[in-house]
Amino acid sequence: MSDDQATFGGQRSRNPLARYLARFDDGELVRCSFWGLFVGAVIVIGLDLKALYEDPALDPNPTGGTVYVEPALPPALRPGSPMEQPLDPRDNITIDDAGLRQPMRFDLGSGGVLTAVGSIDQGSAQRFAQEIETRGEYVTTLALNSPGGSLDDAMAMARLVRERGIGVEVADGALCASSCPLVLAGGVTRTVGDNAAIGLHQFYSVTDLSTTNPAQAMSDAQATAARISRYLAEMDVDPALWLHALDTPPRALYYLSQEEMARYRLVTSGSPVASQ
Repeated sequence: MSDDQATFGGQRSRNPLARYLARFDDGELVRCSFWGLFVGAVIVIGLDLKALYEDPALDPNPTGGTVYVEPALPPALRPGSPMEQPLDPRDNITIDDAGLRQPMRFDLGSGGVLTAVGSIDQGSAQRFAQEIETRGEYVTTLALNSPGGSLDDAMAMARLVRERGIGVEVADGALCASSCPLVLAGGVTRTVGDNAAIGLHQFYSVTDLSTTNPAQAMSDAQATAARISRYLAEMDVDPALWLHALDTPPRALYYLSQEEMARYRLVTSGSPVASQ
């Protein structure tokens, strides 16, 4: 048997990679493997971060979708035992669901009181602005009876109310829920009847949930919560008020007591708030 044949299965029979690696001891191989994996992991993480920040679907600003607080019609109450929320003013509401479901409509009555009844649909702020443009000189008070709706329309209405120095009231038997309390916050004076119902709950964004990036949806929700907090502070209402909305499911309501409304400055003590 030749020398070449004698080496069959020996060193010379190894493939080139095996012969190359045989030049290194085990410790060097382990160290090289570790650093190779480490560099690879850094590259992968870097590429992921680059894709995250360049992805147009994740916008650091709200996407611009309409933020909507679902109108809350009675009966609606935050889940839990009566001890958690003893207040339940639903029996005091005097208008039926059908009247509240209709788009918000306006009617100027005696004493300069403009009633606003119905859901705050998209376009309510525009109709309200037209009403004020036409008859605003006669309006001293906006009387609300609404289960809420569009957040953007509610805040636009409130800012016009504050700009024009109009007071806002929720009379006995009336409901002001979801985004409606944000309109109430705009009044230079704010009064709520003992038998009125003021309710809060969570909002959501009207988008195609099947195509919405979950991270973007969370970003939008947090941005909107921050926007509401800044708005309430601007209106001289304690932003802590909205915590009751954040921890109440969309299809339930947290009804505010008179004591809570006074504590959060949602109602005024009689002295008008300065116009913005």
